[in-house]
Parts: sequence; structure tokens; C-alpha cells
Amino acid sequence: MATSRTGGEGSEGPKVLWNETQHRFETEDKKAYLEYVLRDGGKVMDILHTFVPSSKRGLGLASHLCVAAFNHAKSHSLSVIPSCSYVSDTFLPRNPSWNSLVYSEEPKSSM
Repeated sequence: MATSRTGGEGSEGPKVLWNETQHRFETEDKKAYLEYVLRDGGKVMDILHTFVPSSKRGLGLASHLCVAAFNHAKSHSLSVIPSCSYVSDTFLPRNPSWNSLVYSEEPKSSM
């Protein structure tokens, strides 16, 4: 299992673990997580679900999970399908710099 810290040094952000066998990014206590599946021969990460228990909401955990997943996608040259409504409706509009990783079936025009 790989480990990545989404915040800066120290305790700025929660530690997010990549659980490769279960296709999840999760907090150390495994209570908050982001689930994905790989599609198109492993070239596309489809983010299906982001879950944060009610006791931990409002702490930015969902955003930290998304950042970990998008950083992973970027470092592994994957495109991302934001099937999860949190990712498509909340995370990406607040973090437009990640839009370049979003999968598109249409070729990008050079205009």
C-alpha cells in the first residue's frame, strides 16, 4: 500500500493512503474514502464514489481524497472520469486546475 500526504509538512492535512487492491484512496482509519475503477486498459480512472462519515464532515476530507486521486492519476498518466457527483459538481468547479485530467471522448481541438 502506498502512502501520500495531501497536505504540507506536519499536520496540515490528513494522511491519505492508496489502497491499490481495493481501488480506493482512504484515510488512515479507513472511514473516509474515494473509490475508483480503472477503464480503457488501465489508462482511465473512473472515480465512482467519495464517502466521508457524518462525524468527519466539514474538515475537507473529501477534497483531500480527491487531490490524492488526481495526483495519482497525473503521476501515472491517467485520465479521470468524474462519475462521483462530489467530484463533478463540487471538487472540479472549486479546483479547475485539475480539469486538464478529465477524460474526454472527443479529440481536443487546436483552436
